[in-house]
Amino acid sequence: MTRGIGWYVHHQGAGHLQRARAVAAALPRPCTILGTLAGFDTTGLDILDLPDDRPLGDAAFAGRDGEAERPEALHYAPLNHPGIRARMARIAEWVARTDPALLVVDVSVEVALFARLLSVPTLMVRLAGTRTDRPHCEAFRSASRLLAPFPEALDGAGVPEWVRARTFYAGFLTGPALTAIGASRDIVVVFGRGGAGGDIPALAAAARSVPDWAWHVLGPVTGSGAIPDNLHLHGWVPDVAAHVARAALLVGGGGDGVVALAAAQAKRFLCLPEARAYGEQTEKAAALARIGAAIVHAGWPEASAWPDLIRAGLALDPAVIGGLHSPVAVADCAMAIDALAASFQRT
Repeated sequence: MTRGIGWYVHHQGAGHLQRARAVAAALPRPCTILGTLAGFDTTGLDILDLPDDRPLGDAAFAGRDGEAERPEALHYAPLNHPGIRARMARIAEWVARTDPALLVVDVSVEVALFARLLSVPTLMVRLAGTRTDRPHCEAFRSASRLLAPFPEALDGAGVPEWVRARTFYAGFLTGPALTAIGASRDIVVVFGRGGAGGDIPALAAAARSVPDWAWHVLGPVTGSGAIPDNLHLHGWVPDVAAHVARAALLVGGGGDGVVALAAAQAKRFLCLPEARAYGEQTEKAAALARIGAAIVHAGWPEASAWPDLIRAGLALDPAVIGGLHSPVAVADCAMAIDALAASFQRT
């Protein structure tokens, strides 16, 4: 009998569940998604919903427990948290009941180490940035292999060689590329769920600085003020990729979602990386700039800077960022995961 795999998703955003869903659909063996999944669309998935392990009453979880002392191999190990006890007990019960061949951990140092204690081989997802602190290194050592959901060209310059050597670079685990619509005078700005969002006065000032361009802003914005005629605030939209397809220039942060969109559609890209732990966005942005795939600017530009930034963005060769997209990344990733799981199959 073919043993299945589990895919643990942390509660940091929909992107983790989206890549689990995409790869699970391509796997030739059963896959169970484990995580705190309330509020997410899990239609068609085999799931194990887990109790919430975040600090009680604190939905804005930064991954640290605030304890004065904890084992040096852990980031998050608060005492007397009933959700954590129930969560780990449910994972252990699932392992005992299903005997998985492999657990993909996306992402949690503690779950990766717990799986090792349960004698379950793990494939740990390694996010961008340089994660050389002791907990990450111990989790990386505990894993049978590491999975990077981005191209090798975007890895951080400070990542140790032993970590690179254990990493399978899957590329962006997104769907097929859309065909971009012909020449336009549209600038599309994308704000995701994980950042601060857009500021209406700053967006209005930017739009006024280049009045011959139409600005289309997707995602959350705050603030108030007069909106120029060439600024269009769309809020949350279900078809982000379709809006991006019309862009002459894409503006956004350095998260995997927007960078993957730019790559999938070979869009000239102005990257405004946001501060994240371990340099997740800033290091990726530096790599994009290094290979000529994007123009990078730290923080939201002053209004006076926009004309030059737009000219620089339009001078980019879109084939460079387009070359970071692989249309078979999901299928190749599924094949690699299945092969790793098969290597642990008992005869």
